[in-house]
Amino acid sequence: MVRNLMKKGYQVSVYNRTKERAQELIDEGAEWRESVKDCVREQDIVITIVGYPKDVEEVYFGGNGILENASPEAYLIDMTTTSPKLAVKIYEEAKKRGMKALDAPVTGGDSGAKAGTLTILVGGEKEDFEACRAVFEAMGSKICYEGKAGNGQHTKMCNQIAIAGAISGACEALAYAKAVGLDVNVMMDSISSGAAGSAQLSNVASRILKDDLEPGFFLKHFIKDMSLASEEADEAGVSLGVLKYVLSMYQELDKRGMGDLGTQALISYYPYFEEKKEN
Repeated sequence: MVRNLMKKGYQVSVYNRTKERAQELIDEGAEWRESVKDCVREQDIVITIVGYPKDVEEVYFGGNGILENASPEAYLIDMTTTSPKLAVKIYEEAKKRGMKALDAPVTGGDSGAKAGTLTILVGGEKEDFEACRAVFEAMGSKICYEGKAGNGQHTKMCNQIAIAGAISGACEALAYAKAVGLDVNVMMDSISSGAAGSAQLSNVASRILKDDLEPGFFLKHFIKDMSLASEEADEAGVSLGVLKYVLSMYQELDKRGMGDLGTQALISYYPYFEEKKEN
């Protein structure tokens, strides 16, 4: 995402807890800063994308955080998938200081981030969204205004809810095909272009069939997203049985030490599939 901003001519200052992970970007022209505080000073736009809600809290609040140190009237854009309530909290605190805050989580995975084809889901004031549109377009190909502060995060919850069902459906189709003796590749070719076809079916199954469980998106981060969605659904009085069951499966895999694998590692929840694959 930083590379794509630089390709569009933006001068980007960067901070990361581990400098080594930003070294390639520094070598390519990004300006390194030693702290969050130093990174956000005198910037027109501040973009954050971190791991968990607690990380968002850490970088935005407190004496060394963004809200205390960013320029007045700066645009603050959090692209982390995080709590809608936290997005509203940041928006309200920013507004008190004359700053503008947008919640803008993304979908499209690591491949979309590299290619600049992310879908970006934005909540906040419409005029602030329009002011930052060119920045979003540097990183994504589908830029969606979702409404008031927090709505970007709520829309991302919908995305993750839909993905949870789609990934589990793809894994169960593979497990069933293997159990009844089908050629799994032929089965996939047969159903992927019909009514059952989906990005998750194609992407998840293709990686599984190559024994590739490496992360395009970390299993542990998907647990975080589904947990947030489950909490929000409970508060809204909506019963999401599929989401809760898929979340419980992923939590079991995380207990087995699989949190750093990709979301397609859900196939490991099905022992019969694994037994047949070994044979």
